[in-house]
Amino acid sequence: MPLDHVGHIVLVLSGKGGVGKSSVTTQLALTLSLQGHTVGVLDIDLTGPSMPRFFGLEDSKVRQAPGGWMPVAVHARQALRAHCTHVTPGPHAVGALSCMSLGFILASRRDAVIWRGPKKTAMVRQFLTDVLWPALDYLLIDTPPGTSDEHIALLETLLQNTSPVPRPGLPHLAGAVVVTTPQAVAVSDVKKELNFCRKTAIRVLGVVENMAGFVCPNCSECTNVFSKGGGQIMASDFHVPFLGSVPIDPAFVQLVEEGVRPRYPAGTVVAGRDVGSEQLEDGGESNEGLLVDKYRDCSLYPLFDGFVTRLVADIKKDDGP
Repeated sequence: MPLDHVGHIVLVLSGKGGVGKSSVTTQLALTLSLQGHTVGVLDIDLTGPSMPRFFGLEDSKVRQAPGGWMPVAVHARQALRAHCTHVTPGPHAVGALSCMSLGFILASRRDAVIWRGPKKTAMVRQFLTDVLWPALDYLLIDTPPGTSDEHIALLETLLQNTSPVPRPGLPHLAGAVVVTTPQAVAVSDVKKELNFCRKTAIRVLGVVENMAGFVCPNCSECTNVFSKGGGQIMASDFHVPFLGSVPIDPAFVQLVEEGVRPRYPAGTVVAGRDVGSEQLEDGGESNEGLLVDKYRDCSLYPLFDGFVTRLVADIKKDDGP
């Protein structure tokens, strides 16, 4: 099956809607690509497919090929530009990134998906069996909130066609990244997702606490709008790794919505790193380049660079010599 070309599969889960799973998936994918890995993103949030918008591909459509669908290319493998100053230099090439989503199949992005469980189940299984992925180092699967029909179909198909440990010729179901926000109501729902992982023997690779603070676009302060620390406490209670906290960054929103390269006032510090610019530029240069290139100037990239480095090291511990 097409998954045979996939090295490691990572699920992005949450028991709560609106916590930013798709945002986290996008940034994990871009960061893996910037570290030189070839990446695919599969969006199985059928009623709210948002990955095409995050990648700026809303007008793209999938192509039929003998045996299945061709995923949409976000960018090809390319040389890494060396303009970013606040991140430790990585590999000399950006890995290719491709995406598959129901949003590429619908006639209009405004169309509502009103499907019963069996049709959702069939669609998820078709995504897992009919998408002709190129050879991938990592496949990230962005899921809807909760533990619904899509999750059951996803796991049934994956557990039949993958291996929990790396084996030649079989894709490795590495585990899941679980996303929460700091509030008690979100943490309460996300605990159910961790219990879901425990009952289905899905390894939790780490918890990300999203929206833990707000980076002011006009000054250097980061304010904890939704408090902070709930995700870390939850991870500790369930004895799973805590990857870290991610603040809300309006510059990342502007990057996704308008394609504007992030710029920050001098003195802006996120996670102990100075990501500010001495002079804010508002010219055409801000809009030039690919999404992956612009993302390197985002204040959130150093955070996700650390998350991904830990995830990759953790996953590769099982690869053996």
